[in-house]
Amino acid sequence: MRGTGEFKQKSPESTASTRALRKRYCGPTNSTKADAVRIRWVEFYVDGKKQRESAKTNDEETAQKYLRRRLKEVHAHELDPAKPFMTQIDRRRTIADLLDALKRDLEIRGKWSPQARTNIEHVRTAFGMVRAVSLTDEDVDQYIEQRLAVGYAKASINRATQLLHQAYVLAKLPAPRIRRLSEQGNERRGFFSELEIRRVIANLPECLRDFVLFGYLTGMRRGEISSLEWADVDGDTIALRAENAKTGEGRTLPLVGELAELIARRREARQVKVKDTVMLANLIFHRKGFPITEFRKSWATACCAAGVGKLVCPQCSGDVDENRSCAKCSATWKREELSYAGRLFHDLRRSAVRDLIRAGVSTHVAMSISGHKTDSMLRRYDIVDTRDQRAALERRAEYLKAARSEGVIPMAVVAR
Repeated sequence: MRGTGEFKQKSPESTASTRALRKRYCGPTNSTKADAVRIRWVEFYVDGKKQRESAKTNDEETAQKYLRRRLKEVHAHELDPAKPFMTQIDRRRTIADLLDALKRDLEIRGKWSPQARTNIEHVRTAFGMVRAVSLTDEDVDQYIEQRLAVGYAKASINRATQLLHQAYVLAKLPAPRIRRLSEQGNERRGFFSELEIRRVIANLPECLRDFVLFGYLTGMRRGEISSLEWADVDGDTIALRAENAKTGEGRTLPLVGELAELIARRREARQVKVKDTVMLANLIFHRKGFPITEFRKSWATACCAAGVGKLVCPQCSGDVDENRSCAKCSATWKREELSYAGRLFHDLRRSAVRDLIRAGVSTHVAMSISGHKTDSMLRRYDIVDTRDQRAALERRAEYLKAARSEGVIPMAVVAR
């Protein structure tokens, strides 16, 4: 046993054993030890790792009390590992620190995306300088209320708060209660007809036309299309590798009809001139050899020209006139400041799935093409519209007419 007034050291196999109360001199660099303040330090073990903390006092009795309190917290953690032990470093960590760690984790796992970056920045702006242990339930509720008041969708708010919760889980810190707003009725209902998507494609830059058409014909996700390389093409089939698929499961598609014609065009566009050298692009869809990533501005421009989208006020999402002025907000905006409202690239996926089902393709085959793992999401895309209902009622009328002609009498008539 070392030091004065120390606790008896526990056996080596214990996860929390007191080492010693140490003294440390803290004071101005030109001061002597006699003039300096003696700060007591404590050492103990948590989950096999040594923790060394300042007792923030020069009084030994007070330091002993601090050590006993910390050991009680260690023992509580040993009895219930789900209850985390908070170190002094943990107590000083801010939400910004947690978000930085989450960003590194997402990058390592290949999950980092523009959407994740945007949502993390929203959370960082709201809570970045707040200590993680100080964030309260009321703070989170107030953040949700403010974003709802501005006009953000519930699903968008959930994506941001979900990342906040993930940051706490990754840091192994107790999180405040984070509400999850109901997203019922939030399903997007955007679909493209054949004529609409052809108009959009006609207004896109040349390098994006086949990219969008491929998405419409196959229902493949944007990121998956961007990853396709010529090495993935084998004769009349194209394979999506598992590491590039959202679900982690690869799939193969046959190149038939318009898909075969599209791939033939892309093969002709494979040559890329770099300075005075002609090279062959590895990617099937590219911009002068570089991957196609973001094209929101080009997409918005094409959809507006095709009549399936419009530019709206960034504050109230209201319509603007030809001078880009909003009557509701009484504000005039620059072209690049306006927000886009209309069809999305992901609507191509919904359209492809619905067209497959309406064409009589079985659910199992449709899922193998679109890459869905469960049929619940597939059914969510197959939204019934007025045309479906009209067709159903017409088929029922034809059935009743045929039944009457065969002499079948409805049961209600017999009962009379």
